[in-house]
Amino acid sequence: MRPFRIDIPQEQIDDLHARLGATRWPDELPGTGWDRGVPLEYLKGLAEYWRTSFDWRAAEAELNGYPQFIEEIDGAPVHFLHVVSPEPDATPLLLTHGWPGSVAEFLDVIGPLSDPRAHGGDPADAFHLVIPSIPGYGFSNPLPEKGWDTARIARAWAELMARLGYDRYIAQGGDAGSVISLELGRIDPGHVLGVHVNMLMTFPSGDPAEFEGLTERDQARLGKLSRFDAELSGYMKLQQTRPQTLAYALTDSPVGQLAWIVERFLDWTGAERLPEEAVDRDRLLTIVSIYWLTATAGSSAQFYYEGAEAVRAAAGGAVPPPLTVPVGVAVFPDDIFVPIRRFADRDLPTLTHWTEFERGGHFAALEKPAELAGDVRTFARSVVPAAAAV
Repeated sequence: MRPFRIDIPQEQIDDLHARLGATRWPDELPGTGWDRGVPLEYLKGLAEYWRTSFDWRAAEAELNGYPQFIEEIDGAPVHFLHVVSPEPDATPLLLTHGWPGSVAEFLDVIGPLSDPRAHGGDPADAFHLVIPSIPGYGFSNPLPEKGWDTARIARAWAELMARLGYDRYIAQGGDAGSVISLELGRIDPGHVLGVHVNMLMTFPSGDPAEFEGLTERDQARLGKLSRFDAELSGYMKLQQTRPQTLAYALTDSPVGQLAWIVERFLDWTGAERLPEEAVDRDRLLTIVSIYWLTATAGSSAQFYYEGAEAVRAAAGGAVPPPLTVPVGVAVFPDDIFVPIRRFADRDLPTLTHWTEFERGGHFAALEKPAELAGDVRTFARSVVPAAAAV
C-alpha cells in the first residue's frame, strides 16, 4: 500500500487546452434544444470555460488535501482516499461512486461525515472514510484484464477494508456504487453493518397483481423507467456492447468526452435548462477532467459490458440473492431511476430505512450533500448500536 498524490504533468494540461482550441465543431439543426443531444452553443461556451477559466491545479490541490493511496488487489491497482476521523470511535464508512462519477463526487461530504464536530454536528456521528476509485476509473488504472464485474469489485472492496483493519463497516453508494455496495452486503455480511444507497433499481416482476393499487406517484415512476428505456439509455447500450469502439472517440476528443458526460448531468438531475443548475460547473469539470487526464473513458465503460447480462436479468424480473444485513435507501425524485417502495420491499426483505426527499437527483453527494450526509448518519445510528450489542 503506497501513498499516492495526483500530479498531472503540465504538458498534459497544455495538450488539453490545445485540443479544445482546435475543436472541429459540427453543425446543428435550428430549434432543437437538448432534444437531439447537447446544444452546440452551450457546449462551445462550456468548452471555452474549460480551456480558459477552469483551474485544474486548484481541483488537484483540493483532492490532494486528503490522504490517498494505491493498493494492488486481485491484480488491479486500486486508488482510494482514506480519511481518518479525529473521533477515535468513528464508524468506518466505504463510499463508492458510479459512472460518470469519481471520488471527486464526495468532496463536499468528506468534512461533515468525518469531522461532524467541526461542522456543527454530533461527534458520535463521525466516520472513518474509505473512498475508492472503481478499477478502470480515474487513478485506478490500467484495468489489467476483463472480468471486473460487480461481484469482483465487491470482493476487492471487502479485501481493501480487511487490509485497512476495519472489521465492521457500512457501505454506501449511488449508481454503480449502489449495485456494488449491495453486492458487498451479500458477500461479506459478517463485516458489513449495513448498506445505504441513494439509487435503487426496482423493476416489476411480471405479475399483473403488482400493479394493483399503485399510486399516481408510483405510476409516474414506472413511466420514468419506460422513458429511460426508450430515450435515455443509448449511452448504456453502447457501453454495454461496444466500449472499445467508443473509447477511440472519447479518448481523442476532449469535447467528445465533455459532451458524453455533461448530458447525463442534465438528464439525471433536477436541472431544467442547464446542468449547472444542479451541479457546480467546476465540480462537473473536475470529474470530466479526471476522465480525460487519466484516459479512462474506455476502461470505465467496460463495467457496463461486464454487467450487461445482470442488467437484462433484473429488467426481466430476476431477483438477486437476498441480503441479510440492514439496507437503507435515500430516494431523490429527480434521479434517472426512482424506486417504488412496494417493489423494494419485495426485493430487499431487510429494508429498514427509507427516506423520500423533495428535490435532488442522481448525483446526490454533489446536488444535495447535506441531505445525503444526514440520511447516512440517521441510517448509521440504526445499525451501529444493534451491531455493537451483538
